[in-house]
Amino acid sequence: MSSTVFAASTGLDFPLAQQLTVVALCALTAFLSHLALAVFNDGVRPFMLDFVQGRTTRSATTAVSFGLSAGFIFGLGAPMALSSGVLNPWLLFLPTDVLGILAPEKWLAPLLGGAWGAVVVFGLDGANDLAHDLPVDFLTAMQQMATPILFLFTLFPVLAITRQFGRLRGALAGGVELALVVLTMKVWPEVFAGAPAMAVGVLLLIGFAVAKDVRQRRAERDTAAVVTSTRGQAPGDPVAGKGAASGGPGVGGTPGEVDPMVSLFGSSAARLRRHLPLFMVLGSGVCLLAQLHVFGGGEATSFLIAKGQYAEAAQVDFYRALGFIPLIATTALASGAYGIVGFTLAYPVGYLLPSPWLAMVCGALIFAGEVLALSWIGKVLGGLPSVRDSSEHLRAAIGDTLQLAILFGSLLAAEAMGGGLGILIAGGLYLLNEAVGRVVVRMAAAPAAVVVTGIILNLLHWLHLFTPVKS
Repeated sequence: MSSTVFAASTGLDFPLAQQLTVVALCALTAFLSHLALAVFNDGVRPFMLDFVQGRTTRSATTAVSFGLSAGFIFGLGAPMALSSGVLNPWLLFLPTDVLGILAPEKWLAPLLGGAWGAVVVFGLDGANDLAHDLPVDFLTAMQQMATPILFLFTLFPVLAITRQFGRLRGALAGGVELALVVLTMKVWPEVFAGAPAMAVGVLLLIGFAVAKDVRQRRAERDTAAVVTSTRGQAPGDPVAGKGAASGGPGVGGTPGEVDPMVSLFGSSAARLRRHLPLFMVLGSGVCLLAQLHVFGGGEATSFLIAKGQYAEAAQVDFYRALGFIPLIATTALASGAYGIVGFTLAYPVGYLLPSPWLAMVCGALIFAGEVLALSWIGKVLGGLPSVRDSSEHLRAAIGDTLQLAILFGSLLAAEAMGGGLGILIAGGLYLLNEAVGRVVVRMAAAPAAVVVTGIILNLLHWLHLFTPVKS
């Protein structure tokens, strides 16, 4: 595999069956959002509890959802789909979050969601063709984003290890990953060079976290044994053995007292389990969409799907899921609203399955397992604090690597369109957004700046003030 990666196709002209699948899935996701059973935006999910319990209005929740989603829809989702030729969750599911919550009636939500799906699959291809016919083809230039996104994304385990376990282990992980990338490019050139490196990096992170939790538990057991032994030797100690005898919480606790957080988590999990058949249908749709290979679950995955490297895409999205499972599980248990794409495990499974029917069955089973296991996952995460912290570091590292990669790739795209003038305009728009307090979220600001730069360069060309770099 070359060290430079471009998307293989930028066409969005899907067959009718695939278009109808997208429309139906958008209708379903809007319906679930209307019922406050699931939303895609992790930032909106915590607000759903107040909405469910009637402490906030539908219009106020809609405003929150739109405010947290608009930048990602128009700044990241649409440019990424147009440049890669592959749909993504920001473009499909963030708008259905908003439309579902906005709809005042239950029957209207799927109509609005389906209408958005129709706009995407029937309208985006026309916009794609129009953009490619412009004198300055900024969509083709945006394929320059693929290389930095794919290769810098490889480093997210190194960043997570460094943040959680220090410089020495971070440097060790970085050296191992670099050696694996070089080895893969030399020995297995047909394989995406970052795939084996990411696998080893994630395994190192999990290994460090589990080892730390094991050591901590062993130390706690030793301390508890010493305390018990000491109290057993102190005659008349009123506290010793109280907890063990009662079976209650022991020192500082009140037998029979119910933790309000445990009660909330239990009621949320029960609410989601009551709608299990609906979630199984949703899982079928998400896994089917991934199996059709017209959809990529992440920034890096979109370009890998476009290149037809489905195994590598599955691997990338699986690692990404590890960073988001604790967040999705805890916010779902706290709010009673699940993730529209679940733990995102349906993505990698769908990419690899050979049959749409098999994908529908597997997607339903995956979502059923996830919903039924939510309470257990919450308890496990409570007992493995370092593993839970690792997911937070992974998520932060993914955000950092992607921000740099998207910014770097966007400047490459701007340079491909207009040379130094392109970099000046795109970089200037990015910096202006930072200076005014990030009107557009940082992750989406650079691709949005490239699109605006492309429009400006075309206007300058029509005014005979600019000659495209490539005619």
